[in-house]
Amino acid sequence: MTRACLTFALSGLLLLSAPLALAGSPADVGLAREDHQQEHEAFLQRGRSGPIGVLFLGDSITAGWKKVPDIWEKNFGAWAPANFGIGGDKTENVIWRIEHGELDGLHPRVVVLLIGTNNSAKNTAPEIVGGIRKIVDEIKARLPETKVLLLAIFPRGPRTTKTGQAEDWESRMAVIKAVNRELPKLADGKRVRFLDVNHVFLAPDGTIPKELMPEQLHPVRAGYERWTAAMMPTLREMMR
Repeated sequence: MTRACLTFALSGLLLLSAPLALAGSPADVGLAREDHQQEHEAFLQRGRSGPIGVLFLGDSITAGWKKVPDIWEKNFGAWAPANFGIGGDKTENVIWRIEHGELDGLHPRVVVLLIGTNNSAKNTAPEIVGGIRKIVDEIKARLPETKVLLLAIFPRGPRTTKTGQAEDWESRMAVIKAVNRELPKLADGKRVRFLDVNHVFLAPDGTIPKELMPEQLHPVRAGYERWTAAMMPTLREMMR
């Protein structure tokens, strides 16, 4: 059996032995996602293939950096960056990924963590904070020399679900705001720092301009530019 086939077989056995993500699952207990094992394997390979200076960890908003490769390369390229974002991931999915090797053997100077928006439909704010705390604790334990830049969960606006129904975005934003109020407590100002850049995505009336997030959740190019400008001073300081 080839190494690739063996890896795939072992991954399949591992997945079958692991609990799968379900709606309303605990936010601080690792859960696998059957539909994204290829991304997980790709991240493991990236970790084995060379050094990583800055690691972005999160969901589809993080994965979306792939849509603006020039911005990514211009701002982070000198730091040997890696993007470990998977669309649809919740805190429990990131926990599972960490528990199954995505940080093993890595030595990034900084992990940029943005996670939790996908939990806001089913989990309470304390549950989401608990999930994010678990991720931060895992990073600290597994990467003792690494700093964590913990970002506030980005805002959401009026949008429809995949089935065409109107999303209860106001309730979800109430949860997100409650989570963001608690996240600074996870930071010590040194090894773990909290940064809220949400103001750059909001108009004076509190709405999200469509030129930044057309479907009121995922940034497009202008949104990533604003995110970069707001984050870079802190990230540069942490990378020194």
